[in-house]
Amino acid sequence: MFDVGVSCIILFVELIGIGVLVYTVFKALISLLQKHERVRLDLAEGIALSLEFKLGGELLRTVVVREWEELLILGAVVLLRAAMTFLIQWEIRIEKKHAEERRLLQEAQNEKE
Repeated sequence: MFDVGVSCIILFVELIGIGVLVYTVFKALISLLQKHERVRLDLAEGIALSLEFKLGGELLRTVVVREWEELLILGAVVLLRAAMTFLIQWEIRIEKKHAEERRLLQEAQNEKE
């Protein structure tokens, strides 16, 4: 009974992650067609949030793992997802820095005019 309850919670958390990802992709596609500047940043933030939900589901899955082999595979998946999240967060920081530099440059050009 406990395993079934945890499995349902895992499924729900992972479905939220999938929903966030699908929403983010559609939103990014629309923003790309409208030529918004923050497309990359918004997409990266949405992917990072989606990965957080998927990572949460994997961590919950450790509660119901019964064998060492499963635990090792699960650990590898968690490490890969954590690494991807770290890299995406790093990309977000760089993109925000570039966006701020572009904004400051634009303000400086506007002041000259």
